[in-house]
Amino acid sequence: MNTTPSHMSDLHTDAPSGLSLRLVQPVPSQPQRLVILLHGLGTRETDLADLAQGMTPDTLVALVRGPITLGPGQFAWFRLSFTGNGPVIDAEAAERSRLALIELLQQLQRQYGITAAHTVIAGFSQGGILSASVALSQPALVAGFGLLSGRILPELAPHLASPEQLTQLRAFVSHGELDNTLPVAWAQRSTELLTTLGVQHELRLYPIGHGISPAVHADFLAWLASIM
Repeated sequence: MNTTPSHMSDLHTDAPSGLSLRLVQPVPSQPQRLVILLHGLGTRETDLADLAQGMTPDTLVALVRGPITLGPGQFAWFRLSFTGNGPVIDAEAAERSRLALIELLQQLQRQYGITAAHTVIAGFSQGGILSASVALSQPALVAGFGLLSGRILPELAPHLASPEQLTQLRAFVSHGELDNTLPVAWAQRSTELLTTLGVQHELRLYPIGHGISPAVHADFLAWLASIM
């Protein structure tokens, strides 16, 4: 039985990147904008489908599945463990995911004729981490990125673009003040780094835990409209 929701395509794999994805339906006949959405740890690509609701009809939305299988219906961009000193990640896996997403992003831009100025990558939690990793290392490929309840990896430092390259990049940072999974301090560290790097950004804090509320959704859509 096909359990794919009617507003999403079947899952398919992009050969160059090796990543699997679904496209939000209906796909625009001549898409002018591209938004790539990345799920968090232990969920799947359909988890962020609701975030696409409200985007303009000429926007191509790709829901991408993390390459690591944790269990039935559970995927990730990299493995990690939580310790008393903070999260410890599989840095090699995170790097492979970053490179694969860059390949996928470029492939979608070529296939649909969409420019970097009309491309945004965004994600929740671990997906937000990868969104930041892609945008901060390859800012020429996107107009901006969404970091929803995530953080910026210290391991990304060797791959950061120069401040001159980052000046045109825009970022939307949202976080729950009651987040017990990734405490709100991570959002504050992210904005401090973005300020140092010269990245234009908005920080929005909400009285929620680790999640996406209707207010986060609305604010993200408003930010998206302002930069594309």
